[in-house]
Amino acid sequence: MVTDPIADFLTRIRNAQMAGHKVVEIPASNMKKRITEILYDQGYILKYKFDDEGVQGVIKIALKYDPQTRKPVIRELKRISKPGLRKYVKTNELPRVINGLGIAIVSTSKGVLTNKQAKVENVGGEVLCYIS
Repeated sequence: MVTDPIADFLTRIRNAQMAGHKVVEIPASNMKKRITEILYDQGYILKYKFDDEGVQGVIKIALKYDPQTRKPVIRELKRISKPGLRKYVKTNELPRVINGLGIAIVSTSKGVLTNKQAKVENVGGEVLCYIS
């Protein structure tokens, strides 16, 4: 039993990148599926696939690396809101990651969005993580 599934999701991606893996498999949930879709839309991962094998299902993520340097495209994954200390923000307090170069993933009343999408939708919420 994992007490913080989103931190586990981010750690699995981070570990797979440090080991140089091309694909990482992660137990699925609706929140993780939405975060995966955001990572794909923002260009941080190559592709993904949702498999419904077993009870929970699996997310298969193809990691993206720079062709010349072979370094991962995702430089940093940082969990912000933790189970012991939740971090909520209003619309006017939405964070800017690396002066707009990175993204923050926010869980709002309108679903899981990036900080930029949340600003457009004019909603605040729980800041899940920073990705740069």
